This record gives sequence, C-alpha cells and structure tokens, in this order.
Amino acid sequence: MAEAIDLTHFYDDTRAFLSELATNNDRDWFQAHKARYDSDLKRPAEKLLADLAPRLARLGGSRTRGKLFRPHRDMRFSEDKRPYNTHLHLLWTHPDGRGWFFGLSPDYATAGAGVMEFTAEVLAAYHRAVAAPGGSRLAKLLEGAGWRLDAPALARVPAPYSAEHPREALLRRKGLVAWQDNLDAALRNDPRAALERAFTALAPLQHWLATVLAGT
Repeated sequence: MAEAIDLTHFYDDTRAFLSELATNNDRDWFQAHKARYDSDLKRPAEKLLADLAPRLARLGGSRTRGKLFRPHRDMRFSEDKRPYNTHLHLLWTHPDGRGWFFGLSPDYATAGAGVMEFTAEVLAAYHRAVAAPGGSRLAKLLEGAGWRLDAPALARVPAPYSAEHPREALLRRKGLVAWQDNLDAALRNDPRAALERAFTALAPLQHWLATVLAGT
C-alpha cells in the first residue's frame, strides 16, 4: 500500500528546514538531514504536483507536466559556491509553454502564472495583441487584480510601437508572469486549497495568453 502523505505540516516543516539550511548550507549538513528533506519537503511537494495537476489542466485548458526543482545549485558560472538553494520551487507546464509556479522560502510564499520568456515568434504575437485595442483587457486585468509583476525587460518600447502607447510598459516585456504573494497564512492552514484559490484567481491571465499562443 502506498504511503499516505499528510500536508498538514508542509508549510511549517518546509520553512523550518529551509531556514536551517540557510544557516548550514553545506553538503555534510544536507546529507545528514537528507531523510528529513525527503519526508518533509520532497514527498509532500510531489503530492502537491500530482494533486493539483488535474485542476490546473481544467483551468488552463490542456494537460500539464509537473516539476519539482532540485535543491542543488548550479555553481559552474557563479561566484556563490553555496551548494543548495534555500527555496522550494514547483512548476506545472502546459504544452504551449504557459506555466503555473509555486515558490516557498524563508522569505516568501508565492504563486504565479504565465510565461517566463516568450520565443521570438510568440513575442511578436504578444506585442501585436497588447498594442491592439483588445490589449486594454489585459491591462485592466493586471491593474485590478493586485498581482506583482516583475520589471519590464526592455528599457525602450520596441519598434514599430510608439513610446507613447498607453500600454508601453506591457510592450517592454519579453515574458509575462503575474505573482500572488503573501500566501503564508493560507498555506499553513491548507496548502492544496491555498494554491487552488491562487491559481483560480490567476486563470484569466492564462486564458489571455492561451489566445495569443494559439495564434502563433
């Protein structure tokens, strides 16, 4: 019989482990606590990936593929030689490139939705959609939802669009992900329900992006 995974203490266990890891970020400490990582973080995270996949498939309109990011850092090109990430990141990806994101660390608890970086073809389609009159629907959605957006990647509005365009900030983006932050209290109470609510709220952005991606 498969082991039952209880998510009741997932939030507190994860924050505690990652806080201790931040203070003891070395291989000896991690190996000594590897069983705890597996039981308190990895297996509950894998359960969240599996449990939320059907819901996200319905919200996003197509199947998703889940991923739990490894704790090990890629140090090959980094001056920071600490071997482990002090966060837990989960990702569900649709075939068209849209993603659902979950991040938990000692400093943040957030859920996101969108596309990190558009391909060249999709970026051109995204710019056309934003510049067209229908782009006002996206602007209104983002302005009214209270989500966090990363800063635009481009310093200037790309040609042939005007720097005076009313949606110039959206035109300066090379990807679009919206984040719902400060999920701590909800995650502590019920992590699966908290993420379902956050992702349901973010679904209209996914629907807008799906239309753009379908036209490429």
